[in-house]
Amino acid sequence: MSISNGSEKGTESSVHTEVRGQILMVKLNRPEKRNAVNDDMIQTLEKVFSTVPAEVKCAVLYGDGKHFSAGLDLSELKETDVMEGLYHSRMWHAALDKLQFGKVPIVAVVHGACVGGGLELASACHIRVAEASTFYALPEGQRGIFVGGSASVRIPKLIGMARMADMMFTGRVIAAEEGNIIGLSQYLVPDGKGVEKGIELATKICSNTSTTNYGLMHVLPRIVDASQDQALMMESLIAAISQTSAESKERLTDFLKGKAKRVGE
Repeated sequence: MSISNGSEKGTESSVHTEVRGQILMVKLNRPEKRNAVNDDMIQTLEKVFSTVPAEVKCAVLYGDGKHFSAGLDLSELKETDVMEGLYHSRMWHAALDKLQFGKVPIVAVVHGACVGGGLELASACHIRVAEASTFYALPEGQRGIFVGGSASVRIPKLIGMARMADMMFTGRVIAAEEGNIIGLSQYLVPDGKGVEKGIELATKICSNTSTTNYGLMHVLPRIVDASQDQALMMESLIAAISQTSAESKERLTDFLKGKAKRVGE
């Protein structure tokens, strides 16, 4: 199945999707452009994650070709005034919010270039798997512009403000292993093994209760951003809600009866 917003008539969609059981596979499909993100792609991704099929419980986002995404498609940039630039940035924000605060968790599988807007896209996902070929950069500083697709909000939460500032000040390129150490990815795998690992993780995520996954997607980020008093109250509320679901009660009963695996088994 492929989804397009219709702005690239006569060409293949910039995003392809396929449902595999409970997992939605979402492929960036501009390999000839190193999967550079244009308006069609970002708007299509917003549509994809706004209309997730009912049977899907997790998604895997990955890129076709040699790169996950080399960033914003600068060839499509035209001279704009301040308001046009503002609206374009806010369009990205709305689209990436549909990923982070959508219906299902997303595992991003990155390889090759994960640069600029590509890194912004990956940072809106919930888990990141990096293949050994991956490299990260935020070259906007060297191009005389500033990030506008949410990088300044999401990336410091992964690696800290100082590291992000360094990437923009100096054009520093971070390789896959260092990226894994500092928090740009949670898993590091050999080249060609990323999608397999992504599906493995997505399968585990599908086995969680919907309440737990919702809490991790929608409540945990707000806890992190809140004052301690507000955060503790939100934690209490989601903890109480999650414990009352029938599935949660069944799982706790199975654990107490020794029917469930213990940690490390």
